[in-house]
Amino acid sequence: MKIKYLLLAAICCLGFNSCKILSPKEYKSLVAQRDSLNTRTGNLEEELSRLQNDTARLHRQINDLRDNNNALNNNLDVTSTKANQLAVDLQKREARLKEVEEILKKRDEATNALKNKLQKALLGFQQSGLTVDIRNGKVYVSLTDKLLFPSGSIIIDDKGKEALKQLAAVLNKEPDINMAVEGHTDDKKVKNLGQIKDNWDLSVLRATSVTRYLTEVEMVDPHRLTATGKGEFQPIDTADSDEARTKNRRIEIVLTPKLDELYNLISK
Repeated sequence: MKIKYLLLAAICCLGFNSCKILSPKEYKSLVAQRDSLNTRTGNLEEELSRLQNDTARLHRQINDLRDNNNALNNNLDVTSTKANQLAVDLQKREARLKEVEEILKKRDEATNALKNKLQKALLGFQQSGLTVDIRNGKVYVSLTDKLLFPSGSIIIDDKGKEALKQLAAVLNKEPDINMAVEGHTDDKKVKNLGQIKDNWDLSVLRATSVTRYLTEVEMVDPHRLTATGKGEFQPIDTADSDEARTKNRRIEIVLTPKLDELYNLISK
């Protein structure tokens, strides 16, 4: 509006200074010029206002984009840090897994080698009810009761002693093997066995008889041995038959390679 009034004042001054009387045509021309200038001035003011508004809006958008960019950069830094940490953790886990796999591989190799040695050493007793097999990474030497004991007895007979002697010869050369002697019975109740009250007693006393023979006669290190009685509660065959009961009456010597390396890894 200031521009419009200045233009109008300039026209008036020019008219007064020249002291010229304008004809109607000239007057109309001046008025038309004035109106044209007013229109153009109004358009310029509108455009100026629009440009000012657009400029303010663009500044706000730029500021918002900068804020978003800063937030994204911060998130990217956090994400990058987490990704790096996960990569380090993954490398550690993979290294630990490799260690465990190597130790378990050694265990399995040692277990298979021990099984083969025992099968060769005890080959002559396998027809008498002795078996050697691997279960859950352990070697199980299973001897039926008839190979070791007279019926209803806890005293090892000569054939049983010979089998245990051959077993001890192998075990004494394998100091990194721990042993558990387990006594097992069938499900028939004990009758007329003096102080032996039940199958628990029978299984425990037979296990300790074998343990004493191995440690006192064959000089197996007693620190490597444990003796337990399982009674009738871990049968091999659950059938209600004489054949199944014969299988269930047994001594099992469970041989476990020492896994100190594996235990140390687990405890880390």
